[in-house]
Amino acid sequence: MDKIKQLNERKATLKNAGKTIRAEIAALTDEASFVELAAFSFSKDQFYGEDAQGEGVVTGFATVGGYPYYIVAQNFEVSYGGLSKANCEKIAKTLNAAEKNRTPVIYLLQSYGVRVGEGVNVMEGISELLMKATQLKGSVLQFAVVLGEAYGSTAALCSVCDCVFFTGKSVLSLSSPFVVSAKAGKNVKKEEVGGYHALKNSLLPAILVKDTKEVASKILQISDFVNIPIIDAELNTAVPALNKKCGAAQIAEILENGVELGANSCPELKTVLARVGGVAIAAAIFDDVKLNAANVKKLKNFAEFAACYGLPVVTFVDCVGVEPTAEVNDSTLLKEICEYLSILDTVDVKISVVTGKAIGLGYSLFVAKSVGFDYAYAFATAKIALFESAEGAEIEYANEKNANKEELRMLYADDNSDPIHAAKSGYLDEVIEPQFVKQYLIASLQTLIG
Repeated sequence: MDKIKQLNERKATLKNAGKTIRAEIAALTDEASFVELAAFSFSKDQFYGEDAQGEGVVTGFATVGGYPYYIVAQNFEVSYGGLSKANCEKIAKTLNAAEKNRTPVIYLLQSYGVRVGEGVNVMEGISELLMKATQLKGSVLQFAVVLGEAYGSTAALCSVCDCVFFTGKSVLSLSSPFVVSAKAGKNVKKEEVGGYHALKNSLLPAILVKDTKEVASKILQISDFVNIPIIDAELNTAVPALNKKCGAAQIAEILENGVELGANSCPELKTVLARVGGVAIAAAIFDDVKLNAANVKKLKNFAEFAACYGLPVVTFVDCVGVEPTAEVNDSTLLKEICEYLSILDTVDVKISVVTGKAIGLGYSLFVAKSVGFDYAYAFATAKIALFESAEGAEIEYANEKNANKEELRMLYADDNSDPIHAAKSGYLDEVIEPQFVKQYLIASLQTLIG
C-alpha cells in the first residue's frame, strides 16, 4: 500500500469536509502560514452514525502580520459545527499549548450548539473547555470571531474572550432564536436576538467589522497595545483646538490608533485601547455620564483587561454622579462599584483628567488620590463639587430643619466648584489648559512607566 498516497487522500477528504472554514482561516492569516494540528481526529457521531472529520473543528497555529497565534475554527460543514466531548477536548488541547507558549488564541465560531445524542458526555467536555479558557483569561489574549450563527455553549465561550468580533451576519445567543421565538409566542428575527446591536446589554467587548481582513487588522492593533514596548515621544504636543471645545469626541481624537471595545453598549462611556505619545493605554472617556450598574460594570471589565495585561488606565472624567432613579437604586450598582474598586486597586498606573464635571461619586471613584490615582489633572473649565448645583444641595438637605438655603447656594455656586480649590488642597496635581493635556499625559506616563 502506498502510504504517501493514502495520506494525501485522507488530507483531501479532510479539506473537502471543511472548504469554507479553511478559506476563512486563509483570509485571516498570513499566506501559507497555517499549520494544522490534530487533523486526524475522528469519532463516530452516535446519533447520525457519521464520522466527524477532524472532530468538526480545525486547530493549529499561524501568523497574522508576522506574529504567531493559535487558531480554533469550528467547521460548520461537519454536524453544523456541533460541540461534542471529543471536539471540546481537541480545543482544550490547543488552549493548553497556547498557555504553555503564552501565545494568543483566535476562535472562529459558527455552531448550532451541541451534537444530538452526546448527553452528559458533551456537558463534561464543555465544562473542561470553558474552564481552560477561563484559566487563560488575563495571561493569554483570546479573540472570538463570530462568523455566522453561534448558539449555546459556543456563545458562552465568548464571555471569557478579550474581544468579540461581529460582522453584519453574526448572531450570538445562548438559546436558539427558534426557542426564543417559541417562548415569545411570535416570530423574532435572529438578528434581533443576537446581532451586534441587539446585544447592547451583554457588555461583551464587542467590535463591529466589515470582514475577516478587518478582523486581522484589529487583532494586530490590540495585540500591539499589549506586547509592544514604549516609544519615546515629543513632549511639545499642544492641541489648541481643545481650548475651544473639549468634549468626548475631541478627547478621542488626541488618542493614537484607537480601538473602541463594546461600542454597542453604554455609549456615554467609551472604552478605548490606544496610544498617547507611543505609550499604550486603556482610556475611559466619559460623556456626561450618570452612573448606573451597566456603565460601571463596563468600566470594571475594561479595568480588568488593563490590569491583566499591564496597561495604564487613563480616565477622562465628565460624570455628574449616580443617576437618581428608583431603578438604579434597586440594581447591582453598589456591587459593581465595590468590584470596580477592587480591580482598580490591581492596576499599576492610573491617571485621571477631569474634562467636564466630577460630581460626588464621579470624583470619588474616578479622580481621587485616595483610590490610587497617581496623577490627577483637571481642565480649567472643569467643575468639581459634591452636588451638581445649589438646587441639588437644597433638595438633598430639604429635610434638615437647620439647613440654610442661602448658605447652600453660596457653598455650591459655580465659583466654588472651580477645580483650583481641589488643587489648593493637594487633591489635584495641576489645573491645566485643555490644549496641553496630551503633553501632561505623555510626561506622566513616561515618569510612571519609564
